[in-house]
Amino acid sequence: MIGSGAGGLSAAVTAAHLGLKVIVAEKDPQVGGTTAWSGGWMWLPRNPLAVEAGIHEPIEEPLAYLRHELGERFDEARARAFLDAAPQMVQFFRSQTALRFIDGNAIPDFHGRTPHASLGGRSLCAAPFDGRRLGPRIAELKPPLPETTLWGMGIASGAELRHFFNALRKPASFWTVTKLVLSHWKDLLIHRRGMRLVNGNALVAALAASAFEAGVDIRTRSPARKLLRDGERVTGAVLTTPDGPVEVHARRGVLLACGGFPHDDARKAALLPHAPTGKEHHSAASRGNTGDGLRLGETAGGQVATGGLQAAALAPVSLVPRADGSFAHFPHLIERGKPGLIAVTRRGQRFTNEADPYHDFMQGLLAALPAGEPVQAWLVCDHAFMRHYGLGAAKPAPMPLGPMLANGYVKTGRTLAELARVCGIDADALTQTVRRYNTMALKGQDADFTKGETPYNRMQGDAPFAAERGWPNACMGPLERGPFYAVRVVAGSLGTFAGLRTNAHAQVLDPQGQPIPGLYAGGNDMDSMMAGHYPSGGITLGPAMVFGWLAAHHMATPATADAASPSSGRHQKPGEAGSAVSLDGTSPHPH
Repeated sequence: MIGSGAGGLSAAVTAAHLGLKVIVAEKDPQVGGTTAWSGGWMWLPRNPLAVEAGIHEPIEEPLAYLRHELGERFDEARARAFLDAAPQMVQFFRSQTALRFIDGNAIPDFHGRTPHASLGGRSLCAAPFDGRRLGPRIAELKPPLPETTLWGMGIASGAELRHFFNALRKPASFWTVTKLVLSHWKDLLIHRRGMRLVNGNALVAALAASAFEAGVDIRTRSPARKLLRDGERVTGAVLTTPDGPVEVHARRGVLLACGGFPHDDARKAALLPHAPTGKEHHSAASRGNTGDGLRLGETAGGQVATGGLQAAALAPVSLVPRADGSFAHFPHLIERGKPGLIAVTRRGQRFTNEADPYHDFMQGLLAALPAGEPVQAWLVCDHAFMRHYGLGAAKPAPMPLGPMLANGYVKTGRTLAELARVCGIDADALTQTVRRYNTMALKGQDADFTKGETPYNRMQGDAPFAAERGWPNACMGPLERGPFYAVRVVAGSLGTFAGLRTNAHAQVLDPQGQPIPGLYAGGNDMDSMMAGHYPSGGITLGPAMVFGWLAAHHMATPATADAASPSSGRHQKPGEAGSAVSLDGTSPHPH
């Protein structure tokens, strides 16, 4: 595999279990890519954990939901392949590898008004993972994005996160948080990093442990610079390693899983209308994802699809100053749905339902701004909200707010008018907007954008906290007492959608729609089967896992072995298993 996120590692582990020899080549110093920074959720309808909980649905239900969501861009062949294989993939990993799952049986699809949307049972997340299982090789695991952690400790979404919000209000939450923090500090003293891994970090750790235990050869600091070909067939790749160029030959195939193009300015400029130079788009994806896989695929005749609704998985991102002068890209996925926050443009007006999915939030912002205006908005809250939930990278109490005020990340004002002047927002309009919003919040009905009316909105809200204060809407609370705070969000993403055209086996297709022998794509190097839409959480990692599994099975079939040209296996030793996936090579050779 070329790339070590969920797409590459799922294929690598599967291929190794099918008897293939596998090499994973990773460009960065550590494995994990964007997956290691992610929430770790996967959209996997009809999965075994849902079935065991009594949630049964025929394949036609999620298929119909996708058909309604994607419209004319719906690809039935790939959708059926994904939905057919998803339960089998989950069962394989939970029974044969180190990966365990927690269910999302109470997590609804994003768009509850769409026919056949589900109230739960279609999502899974990686269960917390004990990093000690990796032994010294945990040093090769990419840690979570520091700004999303507490002293480097990842916080699992759901119940665990709610305990952190309530730690100063409820004794049970305080005790839960205290135990987690003390355990983390112990790990820091002994291991110099946390060993209780959660979210996407747990997913990568479990996949990496499974790969190591299955004999997969994972090579970091080894970007692929060129694909090897024998006629039309892709037969390997040239890696740039710390020891110099190395040629790796692959009998069964090469899988590109380099994370798409979120930090490729040229490709962003070509495919994202709001980023005419590419630099106007600030992705929260791994900085090493610079479009390598797409360029490699194009050299072999692959085509990057450009017909999706959006070329990127849009999300509001704030730029967090770091001590070295750089900026972290913080994705705002949690606090927008909580009661007591609004989002406004510089005109001081709301533009969308703040509790809607991140992709929808950004589409609402793009639609509200005049052509050519910088894509930015402000998340605004009062003091009570800030100290209870935090705002972006600014943590809630008891963590100090001062550093985030001092570095300019958080703006503040004693009054709304003062805050507006600091941020460059129309002060009169902001005051009027908040006054109107407060009236609606106390009534529990958002007459402007229907916030809090879908199951997903309500899950993103905080019904118990709102009820304690007499607010009837889980997502709406008044902004009442200063000081008031704001954080600027800009155009960003969690990754990209546009990728190499593939079929239901994850084979890369040529301009005539025919598979390119020996070449596969996975993760965000594969054109998203969602065609630029975002119907539910986990629609990146879910397909990444499934199509990685499918690609490995296709590589392992006898027909694939028979189709391999003799020269592509010329370095194979007698009796040795066929090489697999991305740089799956039987024997690397200095170039």
